[in-house]
Amino acid sequence: MPFILEKRELVPGISLFVLEAPDVSKKRRPGQFVILRIDEAGERIPLTIADTDPSKGTITVICQGVGKSTRHLNSLNKGDAILDLVGPLGTPTHIEKFGTAVCIGGGVGVAEAFPLASALKGAGNHVISIMGFRNKDLIFLENELKAASNELFVTTDDGTYGEKGLVTDKLKKLLESGRTINFVLAVGPTPMMRAVSEMTKPYSIKTMVSMNPIMLDGTGMCGSCRVTVGGKTRFACVDGPEFDGHLIDFDEISKRQAAYREQEKASLERWTKHGNCQGKS
Repeated sequence: MPFILEKRELVPGISLFVLEAPDVSKKRRPGQFVILRIDEAGERIPLTIADTDPSKGTITVICQGVGKSTRHLNSLNKGDAILDLVGPLGTPTHIEKFGTAVCIGGGVGVAEAFPLASALKGAGNHVISIMGFRNKDLIFLENELKAASNELFVTTDDGTYGEKGLVTDKLKKLLESGRTINFVLAVGPTPMMRAVSEMTKPYSIKTMVSMNPIMLDGTGMCGSCRVTVGGKTRFACVDGPEFDGHLIDFDEISKRQAAYREQEKASLERWTKHGNCQGKS
């Protein structure tokens, strides 16, 4: 039963947790994730491993409270325990010296873009990172991503910080400037990753995106996280979570992500109404 050793609210609705997980911290590689359960009545929550400290036996995860389970997790504090945690899961990111690599993080996707940018820079790449948020009050990990990159650009939808616009607006400027870009990695909302992939395709730039479909067991047995890549079925929990953005069937994944929207809404409303912090349905 892992304990929460540190909890910090980065911005409203998004919390950072340092968890006790010695075995995971020793084996984790960039791009991998864990799945945790708060209690016996809770669903399994997949979260990217943002950082590790093998000497202390800890991992760092970042959670955005959207539905019932993620909001329940964000209600916990230092010293609280979670029922179980399994990982590291997924196929690690393929890291090599591409040349100039662009890492794009949208919203909570910055939590995964940060370790990937760090790994790419460590492999000798010139790393350009772009992080995008709706407004300045939602920005987090700016200093960390800046240290992990050679160049960092921040965009906000409303222009309250950095450059006004979307991450794709900045990517478009970089592409049209004539700069040589050898690799692009995007993490964030599905529409953003789709737009990035469509933008780089005419330039034949290798583009990887991190998929976040519905996920249950994390071992490829249940099939709930299936995605169609190049006309073939793949499972995000074992074959991914990163796939070639030019080959993904984004229409399919968008429909599947919305399949249980009404049930998710009802679950959150029940939990909120009853002040349920015990994880009961």
